[in-house]
Amino acid sequence: MQKQNNIPQLRFPEFKGEWERKKFDEIFLFSTGKNIKQNEASPEFETPCVRYGELYHMYDEVITEVINKTNLDKSELLFSNGDEILLPSAGEDPLDIGSASALTISDVAIGRTINILKPVKANVYSQIYVAYYINHKLKKAISKLAKGVSISNVYNSDLKTLSLNLPTLPEQKRIASFFTVLDKKISALKQKKNLLEQYKKGVMQKIFSQELIFKDDKGKDFPKWEKKKLGEVGTFFSGGTPLTTKRRYFGGKIPFIRSGEINSDSTAQFITEEGLNNSSAKMVEVGDLLYALYGATSGEVAISKIKGAINQAILCIRTKMDNRFLHNYFLLQKENIIKTYLQGGQGNLSADIIKSLQIPISSIAEQTKISNFLSAIDEKINRTENQIQQTEQYKKGLLQNMFV
Repeated sequence: MQKQNNIPQLRFPEFKGEWERKKFDEIFLFSTGKNIKQNEASPEFETPCVRYGELYHMYDEVITEVINKTNLDKSELLFSNGDEILLPSAGEDPLDIGSASALTISDVAIGRTINILKPVKANVYSQIYVAYYINHKLKKAISKLAKGVSISNVYNSDLKTLSLNLPTLPEQKRIASFFTVLDKKISALKQKKNLLEQYKKGVMQKIFSQELIFKDDKGKDFPKWEKKKLGEVGTFFSGGTPLTTKRRYFGGKIPFIRSGEINSDSTAQFITEEGLNNSSAKMVEVGDLLYALYGATSGEVAISKIKGAINQAILCIRTKMDNRFLHNYFLLQKENIIKTYLQGGQGNLSADIIKSLQIPISSIAEQTKISNFLSAIDEKINRTENQIQQTEQYKKGLLQNMFV
């Protein structure tokens, strides 16, 4: 069914008729918050508050509880009534400024650099519906209003020029309720995934400290663990990059794996046989253990899903150990390795550093048992992540068809 005027493609069956076009300055009153500095906000303080930077990463379309509080004198603050729509008025990315959140709680202090929209009169719009509408339909329009170079700004005077489509209030509330339930499902799935990840990390800590002991299939103890330098039990090689000035070295059929792609099942770039043979790039197999030595992904480790060539930022580690066992050990040790060898996150790892690391070594049978146990947790995490992606994709499709 094609859109006809202001009628959405997808609609709850009990509603009919066209949506009404409204200008922002017809239905909103505009204001801004008052200054609350970063060091003046903490979960440990007294008065609930929202700062503009938090709208980017702490909150979605609906705010039903706030995270931070402030101890500033209440006479210095501006408080919510619970009917506000909040939009950050500044950001590094103009698209961020179009992120709207419906603040449904009263007596929350609203920080500076936040555009506040409130109703001119009651029973015209649902603030939750409007927050979803702005985020889906008006982000690009708001970003085009942004002024500034390094920091983009959008003011209330800019927002007054915008318009939106409103169905009847009952239909708005029905749409708002539907997406709120959907977002609660997504939030619950994300929380489930987070708990599973925390559980796995806790279990790994107990396994590799041998606080949690595995038995063999007959209930007997496995042999005692040893500690050796990784360099004593494996072979290692890193790759390289073909000359970028030689166009014939690129565009072939060999996947070219860069450090940011070691966890991926695809690559953005391919090289030719000639490029491979005339460079220090080296081939890895599916199942090889790959370690990112430097760059933004320094310290990342993965079991390769691709047969392809690696560049110089990747170290391939081959041992007779269960690669899943080593992979999980390196995942657990990642923060410690970075803290020890990268001094505040700066600098590079090297093959020599990785070879010098002391690693626990158990029998292959125990490594396999441990790896199977941890893989079962990974499967639950992956299934939950797939559910999140599917639900978010479902939401995206509905947003495209339920708004005009």
